[in-house]
Amino acid sequence: MNRKNKLTLALALIVGIAFVVIMVKLKQPPERAEAKVASTPVRIMTVTPRVFLTEARGYGQVLPAQSWNAVANVGGRVIWKHPDLESGNLIAEGTRLLEIDPTRYELAEASAQADLAGIEAELRQLEQEERNTAELLKLEERRLTLARRELDRARTLVERGALSETRYDEQQRATLQQEQAVQSLRNQLNLIPVRRDTLQARKARTESALAGALEDLQDTRFEAPWDLRVHQTNIDTGQYVSPGQTLLIADDISRAEATVQLEVSELRRVLSQLPGGQPEPGALTTDNFTDFHETLPLGDLQIRVTPTNIPDAHWAGKLTRVTSSLDPATRTVQAVISVEEPYRNANPPARPPLVRNMFVQATIAAPTQAPVVVIPASALHQGVVYLVDESNRLQRQEVKVAWHQGDQAVINEGLKPGDRLVLDDLVPAIDGTLLAPGDQP
Repeated sequence: MNRKNKLTLALALIVGIAFVVIMVKLKQPPERAEAKVASTPVRIMTVTPRVFLTEARGYGQVLPAQSWNAVANVGGRVIWKHPDLESGNLIAEGTRLLEIDPTRYELAEASAQADLAGIEAELRQLEQEERNTAELLKLEERRLTLARRELDRARTLVERGALSETRYDEQQRATLQQEQAVQSLRNQLNLIPVRRDTLQARKARTESALAGALEDLQDTRFEAPWDLRVHQTNIDTGQYVSPGQTLLIADDISRAEATVQLEVSELRRVLSQLPGGQPEPGALTTDNFTDFHETLPLGDLQIRVTPTNIPDAHWAGKLTRVTSSLDPATRTVQAVISVEEPYRNANPPARPPLVRNMFVQATIAAPTQAPVVVIPASALHQGVVYLVDESNRLQRQEVKVAWHQGDQAVINEGLKPGDRLVLDDLVPAIDGTLLAPGDQP
C-alpha cells in the first residue's frame, strides 16, 4: 500500500471516530417513568347501626280454633235437614240444621207432666188432710178433757158411796176410748210428714224424668252454635240415627289457629327484643331467658301468616301459646298463632280463607331495642371482614357475629360506625392492597 492510500484510510478512520463521538454527545438520555401500582375496584358500604327487625320463621298447618262434632244424644229418624248442610258451605249462627223425629220424646214429656200433676194433687190433698186431722184432734182433745173431768167426779162419788162401781167402770171405759181416739189422730198427724217425704221423692223423680224428656226433646234439634263452615256431614233425611253417632263436623270461622314449628334459638331471640326480654339492657344474646307468657308484652310482636302457595296473601296473627315440649324429630318448638276472622276479605282463588289443614308460613318479628350493626352475610369470610382504611388500602378485621338472619348478619363486636366495609370477595385478600372504592350501595 502506498503512502497516499494510508493517509486516506487514516482520515476516514478519524472522521468515523469523530462522528461516533458527536452522535454520542448529541443522544438524549432515556426518560425515567415512575412505576404505577394498579388498584382493585371494589364495592363498599359505610357501617351505620340501625334498628333491625328480628324474625323467627316456621311452617305449620291451620286448624280452626274450635270445632263442633255434632253427636246424636237420642235415637230416631231424621225428619228434616237443612239444604245447605253439605261440606264446604257457610252457615250463620242460630240456623236450624237437623231435626230428629221428636214424637216419642214429646210423649215422654206429656207422661212426666201428667205424673207430676198427679203428685202435686196428692200433696195438696195431704196438706188438706193434715189441716182436717189437726182440727179434729182439737175437738177430740176437748172431749178427752171433759171425759177425764167426769171420771174424776165419778171417783169422788164412788168414794162417798153415792155412785155404784158399775157406773164408775163405764166412765173409765169411755175415758179410755176417748184417749184412744186422740192418740189415733195424733198417729195420723205423725205419719203425714213421712207421706209428704214420699210424695216429695216421687215428685223429684218425676221432675227428673220430665227434665230428661225435655232435654231429649231439645236434643232432637240441631242449631249452628256460631257462624260455621261445614267440614263433614254423614246424615240424610229419613235415616235412622243412634245415640252416640256423629252427624256432622263443622268449624268455627271467627278464629283459626296455626301451629308452626320454630327454632328455639330464633324464637328466644325475637322474644328477647321485647321489653323485659333481655336480662341485661343492650345485650344481643338470649341467655337466661325464662317464662315469657306472663312477663312479656306478646301483643307487641309483629306476626304474619301466609299460605305457602299464595305468598301475596297474608293475615295478622297473635302468639297465643307455646307448647311445653320439643318435637322429638325436629327438635323444634310448636308455637300456636291465632288469626281473627280468617274468612275476612276472602276472594278465592287469589285470596282464599285460612281453612283446615292449609300449609302456611308464619313470621314472628320484633325490632331490636337498640340500633345494631347489620351487614350482608356475603361480606363475612370465616369470621373476617374486609375494610378500606384512610389510604384506600385493604384492612382485614376479625368480627364477632351475634346471629345470622337470612342473607344478613348482625355483628356484635369488631365494627364501628363509619367503617367502610368491602362487599366483594377479594382473591387474594392481602392487607395493604390498594383498592378503588366504588359508589356505596
